[in-house]
Parts: sequence; structure tokens; C-alpha cells
Amino acid sequence: MNEGECGAEVRPCAPLPAALPARPAGKAWLVDLILLGALWGASFLFMRIAAAEFGALPAAAVRVGIAMLFLLPLLLMRRQWSSFRQYWKPALGIGVLNSGLPFALFCFALLSINSGLGAVLNATVPMFGALVAWGFFGERPDRSRSLGLVIGFAGVALLAGRSAGFHSGADETAARWAIAACLAACICYAFAASLTRKYLTGAPPLATATGSQIGATLALALPALWLWPARTPSTKAWLALVALGVACTGLAYILFFRLIERAGPARALTVTFLVPVFALFYGAVLLGEEITQWMLVCAVVIVCGVALSTGMVKLGRRPRASA
Repeated sequence: MNEGECGAEVRPCAPLPAALPARPAGKAWLVDLILLGALWGASFLFMRIAAAEFGALPAAAVRVGIAMLFLLPLLLMRRQWSSFRQYWKPALGIGVLNSGLPFALFCFALLSINSGLGAVLNATVPMFGALVAWGFFGERPDRSRSLGLVIGFAGVALLAGRSAGFHSGADETAARWAIAACLAACICYAFAASLTRKYLTGAPPLATATGSQIGATLALALPALWLWPARTPSTKAWLALVALGVACTGLAYILFFRLIERAGPARALTVTFLVPVFALFYGAVLLGEEITQWMLVCAVVIVCGVALSTGMVKLGRRPRASA
């Protein structure tokens, strides 16, 4: 979730655990859903601020390092260290795909494109997830989901075909590479979800989340030190990374899994639709980013594709009522 970090920064970029049951909780889950969308939407704002001074790899490395330091004490307090030891190898490896690489790719992308555009592209994670699930598990999409994939990727193509959402004065070639980096990050999230389903089913979510941040930190540490900026980053950039690590990664993971438990995976996935809304709002109000009509049209097309490709909305005739 991602961002989804599934994403989701998790990101709906965070993998969905199959073993968590849905518990009816009235409308209390709506608060969690909105708060999670707000947190993951803010992650694009903070990544853009931090990457401008730290660079892509150092910003991503500090983010996952802070998240690891936040989650590790919680893991120990809840006495789940033994669970982590049982699943540590796949958790660390999947963490590179689920956090390390996507965070670095999005940080790189946000050097050339606006945070709102990055969030809109991040919304394609469920579509890539459907393709990977088809390839890995033979889950062939039905006609409705196939149509959703076509619509969603058509929206991405339309969005990439114009300069809407690029930084003012940004090199157009660099911006195209930035879009490619966003889509590569979404593919990483999709593969991480399928690998989690294969190797981490039954693992406690906190152990999986902590292990993924440890793995991402170990993978990015040396490249980040090598590329560490010569000029000391400002307090503003450091605060952005603290917010990313603690709120948009650590707290968001906990909130996401609580949402799954309270409302079920299907409702939890609807956070995909909220993240771009919050990201576009933050970018416009706090960073002065322009929201064009073309971006909004393409975002609607992509969201419609996501809704169909994930099965949240299905096309078909209603059965006739019997006489």
C-alpha cells in the first residue's frame, strides 16, 4: 500500500496477511481508514522534502532506519521476538522489495515530479498485484478485472503522455524516468505481496513489519553512506524523515493491520483511493504544487481501473428476481 507504503510506504503497498479475521466494529474502522489515508498521503510530501537535500538513497535509508528503531522496541515489548526469529530470513529479504527499493525509487522520482503525481501512480499497486498474482499463483482475472487492468494502465499512459505534474523547469527526460521509477516501485510492492503470501503466511504482522524494516535498513546502509550528501541537511529535512519513519511507516503499519482486523482486507484496500486525494491536497496547500484538470481526469481513470481490477467493483448483469 502502500505507501500503499501497499506501501505502501506500503503501501496499500503493505502485504495483506491471510490469517487475520475480520471483526465487526460498527463504523469505528472508518476513523482508522481516513487516518491511514492521511498518513500515507503525507509520505509523498515528506519524501519530496527529504530527498531534495539528502538524495534518494540516503533519504530512503534514514526512513527505514527510523522505522526499524520505532518498531523494534514494540516487537520486544509484545514478546514476538521468537516469531521474528522463525521468519527472519524471508522477512528481511522481502523487506528489500517492500520498503528499501520502493522508498528509494519514489524518492528519486520526487526529485522531478510532484508528490501528487507520485501518489496517483502509487495507486496502480493493486493492478500490478493482480498481474503478479496471475503469474505466480495462476489467478487468472475475469473479464471485469481484465477490463480494469486495461483501463488502469491506459490512465497511466495518458498521464505519462503529458507534462502535468512535472516540476517547473524539470527536464522532460528526467521526468519520464521518474514516472518509470514510480512504476518500478509499484512492481516491487506487487512482488513483495506475492512473496509474503508464499513465505510469511501465519507470521505475526508486527514481526513481518519489523523484519522488513531491518532488511531494508541493512540493504540501503552502505549505498546511503557512499552517497551521503556533502552539505549537512537542514532541520526541516531531518524532521521530514522523522515523520516518514515514525508516522508514515511505523504507526501506519500498526494502523493498517488493525484496520484489516477490524474491517477485513477488502475494506482495508479502499485506502488506495484516499492516498492520492490527501497527497494532492498536501502538495497543493503546503508545497504550492499545481493540480491540473488532466491529472484529475487521469487519476479518475486509474482509480476506476483499480476498482475493477481488484474486484471491488464488478460489471455484470444482475440476476432477475424469480416470480
